[in-house]
Amino acid sequence: MFSWESMHSVKVGGISPHVSELSYSLAKMGHEVHVFTRAGNFTEYENIKGVHYQRVKHEQSGGIVEQMDAMCNAMYERYNVVKDLFGEFDVLHGHDWHPVNVLVRIGKEEDKPFVLTYHSTEYGRNGNVFAEWWEAKEISRREWLAGYEASQIIVTSERLKNEVQWLYQIPEYKMNIVPNAIFEGKTKRNLDPGKVKKKYGLHPFAPVILFVGRMAYQKGPDILVRAVPLVLDVHWGARFVLIGEGEMRMHCEWLAQSLGVGDACLFLGYCSEGTKYEWLNACDVVAVPSRNEPFGIIVLEAWDAEKPVVATEAVPIIDNFKTGILCHPTPESFAWGIKYALGDLLQTKELGKAGRRLIHTVYSWENVSKETLNVYRKL
Repeated sequence: MFSWESMHSVKVGGISPHVSELSYSLAKMGHEVHVFTRAGNFTEYENIKGVHYQRVKHEQSGGIVEQMDAMCNAMYERYNVVKDLFGEFDVLHGHDWHPVNVLVRIGKEEDKPFVLTYHSTEYGRNGNVFAEWWEAKEISRREWLAGYEASQIIVTSERLKNEVQWLYQIPEYKMNIVPNAIFEGKTKRNLDPGKVKKKYGLHPFAPVILFVGRMAYQKGPDILVRAVPLVLDVHWGARFVLIGEGEMRMHCEWLAQSLGVGDACLFLGYCSEGTKYEWLNACDVVAVPSRNEPFGIIVLEAWDAEKPVVATEAVPIIDNFKTGILCHPTPESFAWGIKYALGDLLQTKELGKAGRRLIHTVYSWENVSKETLNVYRKL
């Protein structure tokens, strides 16, 4: 595995649990798995749950593209050392654009095919907002290069498959849809929601709507904040907890104050996994107001806690009114969805329970690991 993040190194977003949990699942099935990733503040090597973490240190200066160039060079050196120690690798599997350069370099030198998983695209993250920004162009070029050079491609949903093929004209024979997954029970906690709410200064019976994600244009936190006054018109006691950091956090805090709903919004910034799981179990509704969403791991986490999800139609894994409530990506529509969910929480909680059943049957790591192995066999 080649990834710029994991649960046991630098953590950034959704790639982190995917890489670590997939690697652990494959190791549990008897395969030898090495994860090449950034060291951050961790040691250069560690064996965790049977997975070999090969962490690299690299130059931190410059923008994201320069940093990933340095990371790829460090991964290349580390790969050759590890190969001498452990033997030849059968499969190289990269995640997103960050490790593309090292995968292409090894692939050409050793005539070795590789698999690449797209977790999202630069277009999906930013739309046309940064179309003229040179780094965005270079990232898109590397996403194209990954699709051109990889022998097999994995995407996490039909929607992302269509987006990737539209952007980079990747032939159908390379494409494989393999979803994200979650370990059942990972999120669920036995706790008193009222005590959690009270700890943060909220009324113990206040209905809480939770947002967890990057404070970025793609994730639509501003859509949620603009929906707040419309929700409060009907459910005046509702409160909104927003967990996450990003370039839009300051704007969203300013927006909440300017709309006169600052007291109803609690911005917690970056939080520990423990705090996130605490709120996932204490909240009443999980909000996913994304403008673009290749999959939505937060939906699996909400389902695992048996929480109803209100999301935009950009989220591909929700069956409307069966496993969640889908809305248009506008404040008015999203407010309608939240008000609908709060109107009968006993009924809407059943949506979360229906989602949890899917974790057991569809989105388990046992199933996803087997599907991933089927892709490897195509090499």
